[in-house]
Amino acid sequence: MSTTFSIGDLAREFDLTTRAIRFYEDLGLLQPERTGPLGRNRVYSVRDRTRLKLTLRAKRLGLSLTEAKDIIETYDSPRDTGMQLTKFLAVLDAHRARIEEQMADLQANLDEIKVHQREARALLTKTDSPTTTTTATTKTAKAKKAPTRTADAH
Repeated sequence: MSTTFSIGDLAREFDLTTRAIRFYEDLGLLQPERTGPLGRNRVYSVRDRTRLKLTLRAKRLGLSLTEAKDIIETYDSPRDTGMQLTKFLAVLDAHRARIEEQMADLQANLDEIKVHQREARALLTKTDSPTTTTTATTKTAKAKKAPTRTADAH
């Protein structure tokens, strides 16, 4: 007897919604048997469970679902491990290059933020200096001493 799983079984095991599992099915990542009236019940095989596990692992690595599907489908082909590993390495190499490029962009952005922070702190230090404060206080004092004119003075 082979082991099978319901959609609820897989949802609980992998902490997913049944909607997510149906989405993976729509993409062709899972291919459950259909049973019951009008084929409304899905019965997932050990193969489907493994494919779901691999899909989730690929997502954790940051791969797209298309990339995950490409890799997973190589395992459905005849057991040519060399071809499977070559495909897997090609996808990982491309993904790594994208991540390294994103990291370089993020580092450049972070460096620019640091420059702006230093400039802003330097300007803030200038405006908080005693000279600036004394000048502002002197101007306020002079304004208070200056006589005011009223309409009656004319």
